[in-house]
Amino acid sequence: MNKSSVSIVVTLSLLGTLLTSQAGFAATDKQKQLEQQLKDVQRQKAEAEKNAANAKAQAEKLEQQEQQNMAELNTIMSQIDSVNLELNKLKEKETVIQAAKTENEKQLAEAEERMASRDQILRSRVRLMYMSGTVSYAEVLLSSTSFTDFLDRMNALKAIVNQDKEILDANKRDRDLKAEKQEQIALQAAELNQLIAERNATKASLTVKEKEKEVKIASLSKQKREFAEISEDEVKAQVKLASQESVILRRIAEEKAANTAKAKGEAPKPVFSYSGGKFGYPLERVVNMSSDFGGRKDPITGKGASHSGIDLPSPAGTDILAAEAGVVIVASWWSGYGNTVIIDHGKGVWTLYGHIRNDGIVVEKGDVVKRGQKIAEVGSTGRSTGNHLHFEVRINEEPVDPKPYLR
Repeated sequence: MNKSSVSIVVTLSLLGTLLTSQAGFAATDKQKQLEQQLKDVQRQKAEAEKNAANAKAQAEKLEQQEQQNMAELNTIMSQIDSVNLELNKLKEKETVIQAAKTENEKQLAEAEERMASRDQILRSRVRLMYMSGTVSYAEVLLSSTSFTDFLDRMNALKAIVNQDKEILDANKRDRDLKAEKQEQIALQAAELNQLIAERNATKASLTVKEKEKEVKIASLSKQKREFAEISEDEVKAQVKLASQESVILRRIAEEKAANTAKAKGEAPKPVFSYSGGKFGYPLERVVNMSSDFGGRKDPITGKGASHSGIDLPSPAGTDILAAEAGVVIVASWWSGYGNTVIIDHGKGVWTLYGHIRNDGIVVEKGDVVKRGQKIAEVGSTGRSTGNHLHFEVRINEEPVDPKPYLR
């Protein structure tokens, strides 16, 4: 091989080596770029996963807080239930004692009236004897004109003595009765004062619990400012008791009406009897419903639930009116309904008024009310998150849509 050929071969070898080296450099730069891009993507992915994890953790934390708030709210509601049930018991006990005290006061007044009447008889006799001069029983007998007159006078004197003795004995019995009744009345008055003090203390604790409820509700998200539905079993138990009482209360009301009519010489009339037609509106003015009757999705549990009435938002203290004439069969705390009034209109028709404010019920169980009569005031007691009237119509104890009865 000549010099020229060797030179060409060397030149070609050097050129191949150079080209191979440049290709290798090019491949290495591209790989590095791809690896860098991969790292960037992986870093972004890690950041995204971290953000997602943080968001999830935050959501779970918020959810746990919501659940804790609801649990605490339910605890407060249970405590409010207990306090109001205790108030119901105190009120019932107070009613019984007050009735007994009233009866004792009546018996005391009657005893005092009898004693005053007898004292008047004795005073009249003493006055007559004084005006006629003192005359002994012996003189009366010895002045007889005949034996028959003597016997008549003796019998008359015996009658007078016996009458005086009976008057004195009766007065002694009534004095003893007066002392007994006065003692009983004093004890009952003391017991009533104690009950009133207990009731006021219980009301004070209830006010605190209601404030806790308001604060807790304010801490809940707007989407969850609604309670779970009232237990169906709980409602059934309450309705059953109200139904049993309604029969008795209706009979008592009818008996009172019959006695009143008899005293006036009139024919007895039914005190209430729903004959169909529209009810009167239960508030002073018509308002837009905040919740309708029927099925809905519970905002807390997410499960299907049933709303047994309609909700009519109104300011606290707004007058609640009887939709129709009837007898009051419930006028007290009714668990999830809060302070509640139920009126029996006859023929199996009831109306229910729930969430009445504390001390807002102005009727008593057993009262006969007229259509449009004020029975209570709007509030937010029970499972309620704002001032409104929960209004129900029940036919044979079962809730029906109230709207057709109001339109």
